[in-house]
Amino acid sequence: MLQSLYVRDFALIDELSVEFAPGLTIITGETGAGKSILMGALNLVLGERASAELVRSGASKAVIEATFTGSHYETVAPQLEEAGIECTPELILRRDIAASGQSRSFINDTPCPLSLLKQVGRELVDLHGQHDHQLLLHPETHAGMLDGFGQLKDEASRYHSLLQRYRQLRRTLDELLAQAAALREKRDFIEYQYRELESAGLATGEEASLEEEINLLENAETLFSLGTELGERLYESDDSAYASLSVSVHLLEKLASIDKRFEPSLEELRGAMSSIEEASRFTGRYTSGIEFNRARLEELRERQMMLQRLSKKHGKSIDELIGLRDRLADELSIEENVEADTVRLRAEIEEARDGLSSTAIDLHEMRLRAAILLEEEISSVLKELSIPHGNFRVAITHEESPEGDITFDGRRYRAYDNGFDRIEFMISTNIGESPKPLAKVASGGEISRVMLAMKSALARATHLPILVFDEIDTGISGKAAQAVGFSLKQLSRLHQIIAITHLPQIAAMADLHLSVSKRIEDARTLSGVTTLDDAERVEEVARLISGHTISESSRKLAGELIEAGNSV
Repeated sequence: MLQSLYVRDFALIDELSVEFAPGLTIITGETGAGKSILMGALNLVLGERASAELVRSGASKAVIEATFTGSHYETVAPQLEEAGIECTPELILRRDIAASGQSRSFINDTPCPLSLLKQVGRELVDLHGQHDHQLLLHPETHAGMLDGFGQLKDEASRYHSLLQRYRQLRRTLDELLAQAAALREKRDFIEYQYRELESAGLATGEEASLEEEINLLENAETLFSLGTELGERLYESDDSAYASLSVSVHLLEKLASIDKRFEPSLEELRGAMSSIEEASRFTGRYTSGIEFNRARLEELRERQMMLQRLSKKHGKSIDELIGLRDRLADELSIEENVEADTVRLRAEIEEARDGLSSTAIDLHEMRLRAAILLEEEISSVLKELSIPHGNFRVAITHEESPEGDITFDGRRYRAYDNGFDRIEFMISTNIGESPKPLAKVASGGEISRVMLAMKSALARATHLPILVFDEIDTGISGKAAQAVGFSLKQLSRLHQIIAITHLPQIAAMADLHLSVSKRIEDARTLSGVTTLDDAERVEEVARLISGHTISESSRKLAGELIEAGNSV
């Protein structure tokens, strides 16, 4: 249950803390006193979007905190655990709204994203706003309501997932066919480009290796001449470096035999001789291997020029041309593989369509069973709500289409996001009239009562612990108002209910009565909430009966209404 609501610096509210109770809590107050502000605060702490305009003038931020107690573990514990938030017997939701417009959300004093706050809020509270009954006038909302009553959300979600996969497969096939068609249109050009690049035999790094080999062939004579001369100076001639070092080593050997301090120098010269000898051998091998091949040089130059022309033609380097060649090969292979891919995809699409149809049919049959129960439930509640001849029906139809994706009884039907059913609520309120769409038949007061009947049916079928009604009494009075009050009272035995009302028949049913009022303080208008005792309840209900001038007869009637409400 909602145990308390704390609000500070929000709209006309400076600071207040409201304590709630099990059963039926009624909120009354004059028009403009701030009842809707209180509901707005509750809406915000349940995750609705905020605006800086809601922060009380002069304040740095608004703070709204709602405390819940009771058995909320089953519905919200998994979400909180996943977010790393401890789920305790007392659950506190908080929203801070800065004057700059930024807001922060908290659950049990742990910061959390607004999406999580909203998700948890939806599991705890079903808040019916002043205009929510208008949703009944829009058939696109009816499937969701029926699924909620029949507890078919999981099955509807499974259908939607299958539909998304099926549509993705269709898109993939369309893209593949479009790609193949585009390829066929430009195939000649792609083949020409590919053959040109493929015949060129391009290789990564070829430009550098060509440049290196051409450089060697162009300088073959110079390399041979220099290499030969170097070989002679190092080793071959009589006055070569090797011969001179040999004499020097011989002298050092004699010196070292007398004075060992010459031994390090001797070792260094011997090492130098080895280096010269090795350099001489390398030079000899290199010189003997020099190739004087003019034909090879011309061949390499022609290859280099061809690569340069190809690179200039395409405006790409050789490495980039290799990438282009590979991409062209992939494009050409698409057409070759498209037939096999098309066959595979069509098989997957057929399998997905069969699964989609099977799930849609299962969902349809579950809806048929749920519709019968919902019709009985709402028709029964409508009688209790002073629509004695109310006949509520759930019309489930389909749109047949040759191109449809759902196959049922040998026919094809159009698939929608929530199934292949088109669901619309119908009603007749008078004997002898066949049910017609709600928007064409029901008055404002009747729509409000149908919504209350729907909420009652949904509440009995689900486990929502708290129901909030912001002026469910739109368009009703008298006997109908008394019936609505009785229905709210009965429903509050299963769920905590908080309701804003202007009608004494409904207010008299309260287990807890809160009054919202305005006051002027320091030249500012402020809203406050008072918990009424028994005597104050009589006065407030009497005010609802007769206005500002309260008579003894209105007090007496108020007392009778309250006594009757207490006996329900």
